[in-house]
Amino acid sequence: MIQVSEAKELIIKNGITSRIEELPLLEALGCILARDVTAGIDTPPFHQSAMDGYAFSYENWDKKSNLSVEGEIQTGNYSSERLKANQAVRIFTGAPIPPGADTVVMQEKVLADNNAIKVLDENISEGGNVRPKGSQTKKGEIALKKGQLLTPVGISYLAGIGISKVSVFAKPRVSIIATGKELVQAGNEISEGKIFESNSIGLVAALHQLNIQPVSVELVDDVEEEIEQAISNQLQSDILILTGGVSVGDYDLVPASLEKCGVHKVFHKIKQKPGKPIYFGKYQQTLVFALPGNPAAVMSCFYEYVVLAISHFTQKKYYKTLDLPLTKDFSKKPGLTYFLKGKTGEADVSILDSQLSYLLNSFAVADCLVVLDEEKEHFKKGDLVPVSMIV
Repeated sequence: MIQVSEAKELIIKNGITSRIEELPLLEALGCILARDVTAGIDTPPFHQSAMDGYAFSYENWDKKSNLSVEGEIQTGNYSSERLKANQAVRIFTGAPIPPGADTVVMQEKVLADNNAIKVLDENISEGGNVRPKGSQTKKGEIALKKGQLLTPVGISYLAGIGISKVSVFAKPRVSIIATGKELVQAGNEISEGKIFESNSIGLVAALHQLNIQPVSVELVDDVEEEIEQAISNQLQSDILILTGGVSVGDYDLVPASLEKCGVHKVFHKIKQKPGKPIYFGKYQQTLVFALPGNPAAVMSCFYEYVVLAISHFTQKKYYKTLDLPLTKDFSKKPGLTYFLKGKTGEADVSILDSQLSYLLNSFAVADCLVVLDEEKEHFKKGDLVPVSMIV
């Protein structure tokens, strides 16, 4: 068996880097930019009114006379007529400033009389209420840099400068195989000796939380030929996740099946609880995780190891890690790293009840995994411990 830190180093060492793909903006939500995005135009593309009001030339206004109003410019329209001294044009927010004008006075700060206005704004200054051309981005400059996470606002920003597609690090193609003769899908009749299958559902949901849609989900019996066939069918994925059949029982057929399919074992078993029998291997450019069958072990291993591989692939950090003080004492046996379901408070963390690897009731309300050091045995209230967030 190896230590947790060594296992994570081996996953990174054997990790694969993502393909770069070009996606429409909306499909790229949540992805990381693989190349700089350069602005193709100035934005705003013209001097733009920031208010509903009246545009005029501040320099050519004698400040004693009223301004004569020479028409209006609606948003989306353009006027090439040059304004003369002491002339103004009615203008609306977002409309282009006409030639000869450089300032806008708000409509609330004028006195209108027929086709003339008196400016009442004593604080008006040259260039007031005008958004200069290129004040957000200039043509040819970098709008967003490689490595930037694309958020909804980032997508709106890029759309606003005319970008419709971007190059991003692709999401991995992930396949899931759940093994076990005892498994029955929810919604079906259940008989003696059977249990409802939950591991694949939990993994699919966890992947959806990462904005990843699995390409395949399959349930197979504890039959060597069926397991081998399922593995062979999915070795074109970037990441293959199996659950169950990975320990040392007579029907734990997964490690041998992986070997027969040509998967190179990187490690099998980690000094941890839960999930000690976890297996990690590689087939060409496909990463293979075989997780223990107990539901809490599956999800713990997913968050600690599979997410690490996905993060390396996409160049994206998914969950925060931090140090928080414990709310009460806790003791464990030395020799294993513990991953315990926890709940964070405003500035601390509580270890929940029901920590056995077959139990999900505490995991269902947890928002983190509390990581307790392999060699340490006793933890006191107030001790700082590493916390891996899972939401």
